[in-house]
Amino acid sequence: MLMACSGTPGPDDKPLSDRTLNLEDFFEGETVAYGQFQDVFGYVQRRFKVQISGTWDGRTLQLVEDFTYDDGDTEQRIWTLEKTGEDTWKGTAPGVLGVATGRENGDTFNWTYRIDLPVRKGTMRVDFNDWMWMLTDDRVLNRAYVSRFGVRIGEATIVFEKD
Repeated sequence: MLMACSGTPGPDDKPLSDRTLNLEDFFEGETVAYGQFQDVFGYVQRRFKVQISGTWDGRTLQLVEDFTYDDGDTEQRIWTLEKTGEDTWKGTAPGVLGVATGRENGDTFNWTYRIDLPVRKGTMRVDFNDWMWMLTDDRVLNRAYVSRFGVRIGEATIVFEKD
């Protein structure tokens, strides 16, 4: 239970570097990601690789994400993100309930949404509090805090790399 109550980053945290993470710049073109999901007890439940193809038209960023899981399962998720301000975004994808919202802050991006997430035996409705930090010009670290009914059930850790 204590792990479920542990802290998360905040929207007013200071950037960790002088880099600027602009989603449209980083995700336009081809990106590959490697990640895993750990439950609240720290056990790795699933690992995956994601091939991402991004297109930017000056206002909308479309991300086609092709997941391959360590057990051989595959999944595709297509995000349509709209830049709503200098540092703000909204987005939709199949399975996402309502609209996801996000904000860039220097080298950091925070993204929150509710999704009916595909799992091995159907779907599970969960909330994501997704944080990204630009480590280098071609690498972003993502830590997503996943909760259900307001209780943290795990975390996804992902590294995005430009191809």
